[in-house]
Amino acid sequence: MQSLLIPRPGGSRFWLRDARAPACLLDAPPEPADREGLTRFDLKVEDGRIAAVAPLGTAPVDAPSLDGGQLWPGFVDAHTHLDKGHIWPRAPNPAGDFAGAVSSVMADRDAHWAEAEMEARADFALRAAYAHGTTAIRTHLDSYLPLARMSWPLFTRLREAWAGRITLQLCSIAPLERFQGEEGEALADIVAQSGGVLGMVTRLGGDFSAPLPADFQPMLDRFFALAEARGLDLDLHVDESGETGARALREIAATALRRRFKGRIQLGHCCALTLQPEAHQRETLALMAEAGLRVVVLPMCNMYLQDRMPGRTPRWRGVTLVQEMRAAGITVSLASDNTRDGFHAYGDLDMLEVYREATRILHLDHPFAAWPRAVTAEPAAAMGIEAGRLRVGAPADLVLFRARHMTELLSRPQSDRVLLRGGQVSDATLPDWRELDAWVTPARA
Repeated sequence: MQSLLIPRPGGSRFWLRDARAPACLLDAPPEPADREGLTRFDLKVEDGRIAAVAPLGTAPVDAPSLDGGQLWPGFVDAHTHLDKGHIWPRAPNPAGDFAGAVSSVMADRDAHWAEAEMEARADFALRAAYAHGTTAIRTHLDSYLPLARMSWPLFTRLREAWAGRITLQLCSIAPLERFQGEEGEALADIVAQSGGVLGMVTRLGGDFSAPLPADFQPMLDRFFALAEARGLDLDLHVDESGETGARALREIAATALRRRFKGRIQLGHCCALTLQPEAHQRETLALMAEAGLRVVVLPMCNMYLQDRMPGRTPRWRGVTLVQEMRAAGITVSLASDNTRDGFHAYGDLDMLEVYREATRILHLDHPFAAWPRAVTAEPAAAMGIEAGRLRVGAPADLVLFRARHMTELLSRPQSDRVLLRGGQVSDATLPDWRELDAWVTPARA
């Protein structure tokens, strides 16, 4: 694949012969899909954009051939934490559980987070994502005062520096109670002035039979009001635990409906729903579908953290009801979440890895159906951007694989993938871990 002869000069025009792709990523597949949901076609690029998706055999016989290999649009990663990424060497989570994650990251944030080192870690992560084939990312930023007054301008500059390579969106994250009073106004203003998305985290817990705290709904309405006054979309961390009393999901859906909220709402995690009574699950899913809420699932991180107890094999996968959500008409995306920090010790912002592991964890196969959209078109829609589809006029930001069938694609890391950016072969390479040593290697005793 690395020897694929594609013209490099800007404004080049060429065909790619004999490609395969999930039919769900094409507006009008030129050939019927096979039993894995893949369709075959020839693709034409003109001036850096897709000019045609044509039946097999349309392209000239001397055009470069993918030999039946798969061709995907660039990936979209709609839930990450670039401000936390890669701190593990200096701030490991000794227990690997949620409490350990919170304490290790908070301690590191207070001791080390500064402009230069945050920029170094975030830029490293963006270069890795770019080299893996990602074209758009939404990152949550810990938004506490006074930290937010430094981090939001920093990431706004990174967004500008990466424009044209990765579309970067910024979203706040702080506990719901932080958005009360003057601090809430100040945080919402920072988000609005930065062109960001308003986000928070709910921290309900206990047993399902326990009543919700009396102040929860007033705080939730206050949060919605901050977004409405500024015309902001919402992206919320919801019910990320195994406690059945974590049932904010239903209340968020009901609040969005009651207030007739006009913006987009994406909800992350939603783990506790799987452990709650079926009647509550059905009611919650129906409200979510009616409200048009979108869900983003973080399977690698949630399996790492949830139901972890020393010396005990986990009994629960920690992920939410993705199959039932899809059946209810709720849009579901997959994303990376945390990378090499206390919440997830691993990862490299490789969305193919996310899709491969999610397929196994969540049984997104037999059939594969439209699940390839969960790392392309669906997160793009949640972010409100044009990406993740193989359509005429779209930028020729493509990922080419030697793998022909889905079992081939999902059985290897596909380290030999070839990236096209604007129709040209990208020479992007993964950054070396050693670049971060000066920032995250703990001082020797």
